[in-house]
Amino acid sequence: MTVNTIKELLNARVLSGEDLLDTEVYRACGSDMMSDVLAHVNDQSVLLTGLCNPQVIRTAEMMDIVCVIMIRGKEPDASMIQMASERNICLMATPLRMFTACGILYSAGLGGGD
Repeated sequence: MTVNTIKELLNARVLSGEDLLDTEVYRACGSDMMSDVLAHVNDQSVLLTGLCNPQVIRTAEMMDIVCVIMIRGKEPDASMIQMASERNICLMATPLRMFTACGILYSAGLGGGD
């Protein structure tokens, strides 16, 4: 599934990384705990989170996550958007809640991995 498909499914706005919309994504993870992301996420994933701080982008970079989606209409500040852009990570925002967003992606065929 491409990042663009995810954008359409979740009615998300691109905040940075518009040039990454054609990137393939193979798994999704929904978590506000970055320790869980570090323990369970594989590369080429999308991360859905309500945690809105720079640690999310740092974690995404370490785990080769290609796209981070802020849920519940969370708005990252300019420094977080800049950080995602510098690290070549697509950053998006959706008004959907975590459960709904993950369910939509799962129903569309995107799995959570092992």
